[in-house]
Amino acid sequence: MTGPTDLPSKILRLADLTNRHATTFDLKTTSPERTAVAEHLKIIGVKKLTFTGEITPQGRGDWQLNGVLGATVVQECVATLAPVTTRIDEGIRRVYARDFTYPDGAEAEMPQDDAVEPLPQTLDLGQVMVEALSLGLPPFPRAEGAELGQVLAAEEGIAPMTDDDAKPFAGLGALRDKLIKEGDNDG
Repeated sequence: MTGPTDLPSKILRLADLTNRHATTFDLKTTSPERTAVAEHLKIIGVKKLTFTGEITPQGRGDWQLNGVLGATVVQECVATLAPVTTRIDEGIRRVYARDFTYPDGAEAEMPQDDAVEPLPQTLDLGQVMVEALSLGLPPFPRAEGAELGQVLAAEEGIAPMTDDDAKPFAGLGALRDKLIKEGDNDG
């Protein structure tokens, strides 16, 4: 069994990067690393996983990472548990700001740019890649033709409520039809 140390890792020490131009990266994973990522994300498998891009200096001390995550993953279908293969191609953007601080207090406004993070001393591109993959996974993968059935449950002697019963105007339509029918019977 693989452990967390088998996860892909490529560490950049930001102080060692040139602040005059972008530094490119091309992170490709090995089979043991892909197995470790699948176990970490609790999915069936990762067939392919790459992360390419660049990290660019922004002003005095801030950095911006722009990259492309490419992955082919296998997950269980939510209805049948059959394997479902999905291709993921995601653009990734992160901004590492020297003066960023997390808001404190019970109620805080979200920053306008949710890609901004505090500036770290080192940046693990493998960790960024795995995080981006976890956010890019389909939350409810379905095998072709798989459908979720309808479950109806109620106490004994009570008719279960269906999706149609929950539609507010359907009840009004039935009431209107009943009133029209009663009006026809009266006259």
